[in-house]
Amino acid sequence: MKMKIKNTNINRGAAFISIIFALLFFTLMARFVYIQGKGKVDGVVLAALAEEKYTKQRAIEAHRGTIFDRNGNPIAEDTSSYTVVAILDEDLTVNEDDPQHVVDPEETARKLSPFLKMDENEMYEVLTRDKKQVEFGTYGRDISTTLKQEIESLELPGIAFRRELKRYYPNGTFASHVVGYAQKVTDKKTKVTETIGKMGIEQSLNKYLHEEDGYMKFQSDRKGYKLPDAKEQIVAPDNGSNVYLTIDQTIQTFLEDAMNMAVKEYEPEKIIGVVANPKTGEILAMSTRPSFDPNVRNIENYLNDVIAYPFEPGSTMKIFTLAAAIEEGVYNGNASFASGSYSAGGETIRDHNRSGWGTITYDEGVLKSSNVAFAKLANEQLGTDKLLEYLGRFGLDRPTGIDLEGEVQNTINFKWEIDRVSTAFGQASSVTPIQQIQAATAIANGGKMMKPYVVDKIVDPDTDKTVEDHKPQVAGQPVSEDTAKKVLQLLRQVVTDGTGKAYNLEGYEVAGKTGTAQIPSPTGGYLTGRGNFLYSFLGMAPLDDPKLVIYVGVQQPKLKETDIGHEPVAIIFNHVMKNSLQYLNIQPVEQNPENNVNVDKEVEVDSYEGRSIEEAKSSIEKQKLKATVIGNGKKIIAQSPRQGEKVLPNEQVLLLTDQEATLPDMTGWSIRDVMRVADLTNIHVSNNGNGYVVQQSLAPGSIIKDGDKLSVNLEPPYTPQEETAEKENSEEDQ
Repeated sequence: MKMKIKNTNINRGAAFISIIFALLFFTLMARFVYIQGKGKVDGVVLAALAEEKYTKQRAIEAHRGTIFDRNGNPIAEDTSSYTVVAILDEDLTVNEDDPQHVVDPEETARKLSPFLKMDENEMYEVLTRDKKQVEFGTYGRDISTTLKQEIESLELPGIAFRRELKRYYPNGTFASHVVGYAQKVTDKKTKVTETIGKMGIEQSLNKYLHEEDGYMKFQSDRKGYKLPDAKEQIVAPDNGSNVYLTIDQTIQTFLEDAMNMAVKEYEPEKIIGVVANPKTGEILAMSTRPSFDPNVRNIENYLNDVIAYPFEPGSTMKIFTLAAAIEEGVYNGNASFASGSYSAGGETIRDHNRSGWGTITYDEGVLKSSNVAFAKLANEQLGTDKLLEYLGRFGLDRPTGIDLEGEVQNTINFKWEIDRVSTAFGQASSVTPIQQIQAATAIANGGKMMKPYVVDKIVDPDTDKTVEDHKPQVAGQPVSEDTAKKVLQLLRQVVTDGTGKAYNLEGYEVAGKTGTAQIPSPTGGYLTGRGNFLYSFLGMAPLDDPKLVIYVGVQQPKLKETDIGHEPVAIIFNHVMKNSLQYLNIQPVEQNPENNVNVDKEVEVDSYEGRSIEEAKSSIEKQKLKATVIGNGKKIIAQSPRQGEKVLPNEQVLLLTDQEATLPDMTGWSIRDVMRVADLTNIHVSNNGNGYVVQQSLAPGSIIKDGDKLSVNLEPPYTPQEETAEKENSEEDQ
């Protein structure tokens, strides 16, 4: 009987447990079915959670579009740079024989600080912070590949590098206000870092140049390693489009070099220079001073003065008044007038020599740049209303619409009679240099005026398709072809027999007009005193079929007692025009030697190929140039600059000999001179920094061969204040 009761209890217990397990089973099954159907737990999508946990994503770096010159030479491009990182977390070191963190901060600071040009004590303080990883601020950023390799050779534990792309401008100060600059910007909310254009083409075409990184997704294990046979999802990077400019690197270099020479000798407040093709309106070169290096952004003036600086142009405006009078049939060059002074609107207009030249013809008035001649032309023969009409025809009353941001509106003052008459010879009203360039294309291009532009085309590098293609545009035809030819002939006489003699180039017939613009005083009226003018020249060549139009303006140069105001303008214009015409293979013509005035202080390079070293060096030194021999041979087989090129005094002439090319001592050289050596010897050059060479990876005198690699470190020159401070410190040490 007892046995039966016991079995009954056991059966009941087993049944109860079975029911519990059955309920649990059906609950779990229901939950499973629910999850399987809905795919969610507490509102969380399980598939997404698993995707997030086991799917890794790695970025595929995209490149910002490159900016090229018209011949495909890079002006702005992405390049690799590195940031130095110090690992301080001791837990990362598993094997003491192979430490992964900074073991000895003192030794690390002592060895590393000279390479980063950072104070040793300051670096030691960074290396002893209570952090797992540290950086060295600006000292450790933008490290070149060459410097990275040098630091790696130190074999310092815990010193690592993070690779990144940076925007690089290989030519330094080079059309800087045109190209502008771009820099990395981090969004405070998203923490995403992007390269954004901040000025010039980099800014205005940022939507084309901008890149989008791609990425790769893959399934991984718990440690993040890719699973075998895991499917990959790849989104390709979207590289920025490449921009091709109308700028010609060679002509731009001529302009930059000549401007540097003028800055060094005359220290002006401003220099403005533009070179254009009058047949198309393409801008071949454009620069101003002060300028800046986009790599370091040492910017003094954020405005591009070529398009954003309207001023009373002075006598260059007379070109267009003359053209209007000829076109209207009211100009008689043989008619005479009394020079010296002329009354208009109750004011007296005077010639620049105050007393004039007596009674002269209008042709003579053009050659002598007589204000009275042009005042009478505008007021008595052409009429100021008709003059205003022609200012509109030449586009001098409105912006040109050039494809650069920042062009401003000028001012044409025509309210009072004196202003209307004064505008005829370049006073009272203001225009910009780019307006004058556009108007001058009509004179150089048979009456057809061409709209200026700097962007040639935009190309998608991934598809090689042209996104935008800019073509020459006719902006109007203010005068006939016959009028344009007559104006050119008179402007040619200005250069041979008038105020423009300083611009008469040997072998090339230049036509143009000088200008001396008055500068408004902050207290009213105009500045007075020696050099307080903006001296300019607007010229074109060659006469029979102008290929180039060049405007150069130099404001407030520091002139010596023996200097003439237009000398700094001539240094720039003559250097750029002569070398650019030769570069374009425009052959010189025979001229009357009496008409050639050599005031440009330039030297034409001879041919030294085939000559002996001694003979070549003697010839070069007589021309006040410097000879640099590359090689151990006895005869010259190549040279730079080439025969016929115009260079400024004291420039180097590189001579490559017929045996064992040897590397010169490049200390103090510009990167441009270094690249000339590279072109002659076919070596590869990389550089770090900006300014002038202070260190080279291959020793002077080393024998170099095709394909050898040379790296140079550059530093900017001392400022006068730095030199004084260094001298004072040196004297105190003594």
